[in-house]
Amino acid sequence: MDAAFWLFFLFVVLLFFGIPIAVALGGVAIFMIWQFNLGIPVISSNFYAGIAKYPLLAIPFFILAGMILERCGVSQRLVNLASLLVGSIPGGLAIVAVLVCVFFGGVSGSGPADAAAMGAVLIPAMARKNYDKEFSAALIAAGGSTAIVVPPSIAFILYGVITTTSVPALFAAGVFPGILAGLSLILPAYWISKRRGYMGAERGNLGELWAAFKDAFWGLMAPLVILGGIYGGICTATEAAVVAVFYGMVLGFGVYRTLDLKAFYQILVDAALSSAVVLLIVALAGLYSWAGATLGVMERIAGALLTLSHNQWVVLAMVNGLILVAGMLLDAISIYYVFLPILLPIVAHFGWDPLWFGVVMTLNLAIGQFTPPVAVNLYVTTNLAGTPLEKTSAAALPFIAAMAAALILVILFPSLSLYLPKLWGLY
Repeated sequence: MDAAFWLFFLFVVLLFFGIPIAVALGGVAIFMIWQFNLGIPVISSNFYAGIAKYPLLAIPFFILAGMILERCGVSQRLVNLASLLVGSIPGGLAIVAVLVCVFFGGVSGSGPADAAAMGAVLIPAMARKNYDKEFSAALIAAGGSTAIVVPPSIAFILYGVITTTSVPALFAAGVFPGILAGLSLILPAYWISKRRGYMGAERGNLGELWAAFKDAFWGLMAPLVILGGIYGGICTATEAAVVAVFYGMVLGFGVYRTLDLKAFYQILVDAALSSAVVLLIVALAGLYSWAGATLGVMERIAGALLTLSHNQWVVLAMVNGLILVAGMLLDAISIYYVFLPILLPIVAHFGWDPLWFGVVMTLNLAIGQFTPPVAVNLYVTTNLAGTPLEKTSAAALPFIAAMAAALILVILFPSLSLYLPKLWGLY
C-alpha cells in the first residue's frame, strides 16, 4: 500500500490508543525505514542530527531562564504593578491578566509555561474579586498562548531551524502580531466583564505606583536585556538565552534574594525535564519528517493540495484550516516537523514570504493551544482553577474568535509582520 497512507494512518492509530506523541512519531518513522529498506543505520545519525544544531541550544536556556524569573517573583511583581495602573475599571483584573501574559511571554517563550506562571498568581486573585473560575482559566490560557508569538519564542526558533529562516528576523516579525493578539483578547474580556460586573483592583496613588514600579523594574528590564542584545548585534539568540539565565540568577540570588541553592537545584531539575521532553520530540519528529521526505510522501501531498485550487487565497484558507485542526490535536513542535515539509513547496509555489508565513502559522498554532480537544494551555489553567474542562472550553469560545480575527488581519496585512524586520535591516 502507498507509503503516504501508512505514514499518517499508523501515526493516527497510535495517537488514538493514547501513545505519547514522541513515541508515535519515532515508532512510525522506524517502521517506515525498516519496511521500505531505507537503512536502519540512518536512525541514529538522523536522531543526532535532529538536535545537534546550534540554534536549538537556545531552547533549554530560554526554558531555564523563564523558570528562574518566574520563581524569583517577577510574575507577582508585574501583576502588582499592572493592577495599580489599570485600577478598578470593569474587567480590570482581566485586562491585567492579558497584559502580563503578553509581557511575560517576552521572557518564557512557551505558552504552557506562561499560562502556568500567570495562572498561579492571577486565578486566585480573580476569584477573590468574584470572577467566574471558568472565565479566568479560559482567559489566562488564551493570554498564555501569545508567548509563542511574542519574542523570544521557542516556536520561532524551531521554525527558523527547519526552514533556515533568520531567528532574529522571526522574533522581530512577531512583535506587532503578538501585541495585536493580546489586544484582541482584551476586547471580549472587557465586554464580558462589564456585562457580569467584574471589577479590578483599586487604582494606586503616585506613591504606591512608584513603589510597585521600583519593585518590578528589574523584571520589566528582562525582555530588554534579552532582545536588546540580539538586535544590538551584541549576541545571537542562543547567546541571549544564556544571558537571560545569568540575568535571572542575578535577580534571584542578588537583587530579590528569593532563591537559595536548594530552590535553584529544583529549577535545574524541572528545566532539564522540560527541555528533554521538547528535544526528544524534536529528534523523533525530525526522523519522521526525514522518512516522509525520503519516500517522497511530502512532495506528493503538497502536489495534491495544489491541484485542489489554483487560487492562492483558497489554498491559504485550506492550509490555515489544516494547521488549526492540527493545532487542536497535536503540539506545535510535532506540527512544524510533520507539516512544514508539506507546506514549504506550497509557500514557494505561490511566492509567499516565508517570514510572514512563519508568523501566520505560529499565530494559528497559538489559537490551537487553548482550543479543545487537546488545548494544552486549558489543561494547565483548569487544573489550577479546579474547573471541568468542558465548562472552561465553552468560556474560551469568545477568545478563540477574537484571536482568529487577529490572525485574519495578519494574513491580510503582511506589513504587520514584515515592517520591523525590514526597518531593522534583519530581512
